[in-house]
Amino acid sequence: MIRASGQAHQNYLAWWLTLFAVYAVIMAIVTRGPSQVWGAWAAAGYAVAALTAWRWRGSALPLLIGVCGAVAAPTIWLSIGWQPGEEPVVVARAAFLLLHHGSPYLASGQLVSAQSYNPYLPAMSVFGLPYMARLPGILGNPESWMAVTTLVLTAVAIRVALPHLSWRRAAEARPLLRKTALALVTPVLALPIALGTTDPPVIALICVALACASRSVAGGAEAARESATVRWITWNGLAALAIGIACAMKATAWPAVPVIAAMLASRIGIRAAVRFAGAAIATAAILTIAFAPVLVTQPGAFFDNIIAYPLGLAHHLTPAASPLPGHLLADTGTPGRMAALGLLLVGALGIAASLVRRPPRDILAATVYIALGLTLLFTLAPNSRFGYFAYPAALIGWFALTGRPRAARTGEPWPKRAHNPSQGSPARL
Repeated sequence: MIRASGQAHQNYLAWWLTLFAVYAVIMAIVTRGPSQVWGAWAAAGYAVAALTAWRWRGSALPLLIGVCGAVAAPTIWLSIGWQPGEEPVVVARAAFLLLHHGSPYLASGQLVSAQSYNPYLPAMSVFGLPYMARLPGILGNPESWMAVTTLVLTAVAIRVALPHLSWRRAAEARPLLRKTALALVTPVLALPIALGTTDPPVIALICVALACASRSVAGGAEAARESATVRWITWNGLAALAIGIACAMKATAWPAVPVIAAMLASRIGIRAAVRFAGAAIATAAILTIAFAPVLVTQPGAFFDNIIAYPLGLAHHLTPAASPLPGHLLADTGTPGRMAALGLLLVGALGIAASLVRRPPRDILAATVYIALGLTLLFTLAPNSRFGYFAYPAALIGWFALTGRPRAARTGEPWPKRAHNPSQGSPARL
């Protein structure tokens, strides 16, 4: 029975790798520039990995080949040279400005083109510090450090969500390594990692926050081994720390704060939710001030770079202009842009009202709330790009890798809500 189950999983892996190869081929044909380069590398990597999975079932070799072909090789290849306007260039310049002027942003009067802006929050400039330390080659590339950070945080998010597994024992470490490799090999993470975008580490931090929050509301024998103080303070504190760091790096992490707070309020209590939200906001504020101390006296630069530029209200338009509904509406002129912003505000208020009326009571509901909220944000934003949808896709993928085993282990029904974990039955899985 175990052998049959393992064979079925390997068949699934082979099919997924085959689908990934088809996607990479399409990217290599229909796109240009770095995305096309990734498609060429990834198509070969996925194809070899899929053939290996079909031929040698039960082996870890397909995932290793997939990670090397779709992540490592194109990342190294594309990191050799930067082009103006690419995200690693913006991050490196932010670190330069931070060290020399106390702020990762140019002043309003120095924003002479779209490439002058820095739409990332101050803590993102940490990835540019190795470059400023004059580390040679790939060691000084912000893209390399974002990739390594994503790898480590992804492994942490999976490990925290699956506490019955451990890195200390080989038999338990193998499933963790497989899940981490599978998460990285998917185009959802492989493509943005290879392109050097700033999204993967933020996505991984959101997953870490969700994993820590799930431990505080866990039921069954797992929760019985941890005191209420440990679960409500330690895990909530770590969740607040993770999401606070993400919020200090990029604005796309902020929607996760009210969702996780609403889940904690519905399962633990208002006090725990307020403490979580307060700790997350305080972490983000402290890091923002630490990485941009001059912003206290230059709020205009912060507004122009972080708010006006992404919303299309600055003098120069952002290159993030995928033909999504919000952008198509904003492209009709000022009235259309105001209408897109109005729809975005209405959507945000609708999500907020839904959180109050029907707050998420488990980690699945919280993950879906965040994914839907981000999908709405990226769809209606005046300036957005298709690549941002990696956020909701990665969040759902993270839960798929960790949610079902967790439900089976704790006895909680999945995906239904569980007021009393002891009432769950593995037969529902």
